[in-house]
Amino acid sequence: MKPMNRGARMRHVWMSLMALTLTGAMAPAMAAQPPQAHTSEVASAQDETASSSVNYLRQLMDNHQLTELRTTYNGSYGTSLLFQADTLTYFVALFHDKVFWRVIRTESEKDAETIYRTFAAQTAQLAQVDIDALRLQAGKVYAAHMVAINEQRLQNLQQDVARQQQQAQQVVALQQQAKQQAVSLSSDLRATSSQLDTVQERIRKLEVQQANPELILPAPVEPAAAAGSNPAAEGAAPATSTP
Repeated sequence: MKPMNRGARMRHVWMSLMALTLTGAMAPAMAAQPPQAHTSEVASAQDETASSSVNYLRQLMDNHQLTELRTTYNGSYGTSLLFQADTLTYFVALFHDKVFWRVIRTESEKDAETIYRTFAAQTAQLAQVDIDALRLQAGKVYAAHMVAINEQRLQNLQQDVARQQQQAQQVVALQQQAKQQAVSLSSDLRATSSQLDTVQERIRKLEVQQANPELILPAPVEPAAAAGSNPAAEGAAPATSTP
C-alpha cells in the first residue's frame, strides 16, 4: 500500500475531525429526542458503532491509557469525561449501573465539555424516575413500619384498657361485697351492743344489791286457810296478801 502524502493525510485528519465534531454536536439533540424508526441496516450499523466504541474504550482503560477528568453520578446513571494524552483525544462515556452505554470520541475540548454537560443533564433526567421510586419505596417501607408500630401500640392500649376494665369490675364487686358485709356487721353490732347493754344493766343491779349492807329477806308466805273452817268466807274471794 502506497503511503499517503502529508497533504492527503491532513485532509484525512480534517475530515475525521469534522465527522467527530458533527457527531458530538448532534449527540445532545439525538439523546434528548425519543427513538425514531430506522431500517434494520441503519440500526445494525449504529449498534455495531456503539459496540465498537465501547469495546475500544474498555481496551484503552484496561491498558491504562486514559485519564479521568470528570465524572458525574445521578442515581445508577453517570457520565465520565476521559482523556487520552498521547493522541489528544477525549472520550465522553454514558453508563448505567457502571456498564458503558454510549461513548462519543472527539479531539475538540469544547465539544467534549459540551457533550459531557449534555450527558450529565441526561443522567439527571434518567435518574429522576429511579430517585422518585427510591423515595416512594422508602416512604412505603417507613409507613408500613409506622403502621406496625402503631398497631402494636394500639394493641397494648387495648390490652391495658381491658385490664383496667377487668380490675374496675373486680373493684366494684369487692365494693359491693364490702357494703353488704358492712350492713351485716352494722346489724350484728347493734344486736351485740343491745346484748351488752342488757348484760351491763344486770351486772349493775347485782353490784348494787351486793353493795347494800341491809339484809333483805324475802316476804313470808302465809299458810292457806283450812277448807270449810270459815263458812262465812265461803264463796268470797281470797284476800290478796300485801308484801
